[in-house]
Amino acid sequence: MGRVINDFEDLIVWQKAHKLVLQIYELTRNFPKNEEFGLVIQLRRSAASIPSNIAEGVGSNSKVNFKRMLYIARGSLLETRYHLILARVLNYINRSVYEDLKNKYDEVGKMLNSLIKSLDEDNFR
Repeated sequence: MGRVINDFEDLIVWQKAHKLVLQIYELTRNFPKNEEFGLVIQLRRSAASIPSNIAEGVGSNSKVNFKRMLYIARGSLLETRYHLILARVLNYINRSVYEDLKNKYDEVGKMLNSLIKSLDEDNFR
């Protein structure tokens, strides 16, 4: 019998993605004021979209919809990684901050891929 997820907050991938959103919010407080409605908002939205879509997927009514939301979360993750590259190139963040966040997002990406694969293997609902 497959596993049932009752609460998105129980998923480690959601927990890690949520912590990264908090880091992004803290980090972008130091971005130039002229980026407030540019890169800051784009980075915050794409980062927040990752755990948001995981949560929405848990609340969906089928594995197909859950999987679709995980793919959307993975797309938001890649968008966030690009915004971090841009922030690095523009010297809004230093190399070590960029590398740390990149590694953390890579880990979340691997976890998303594993969760998607587990849905294919019929381990959930």
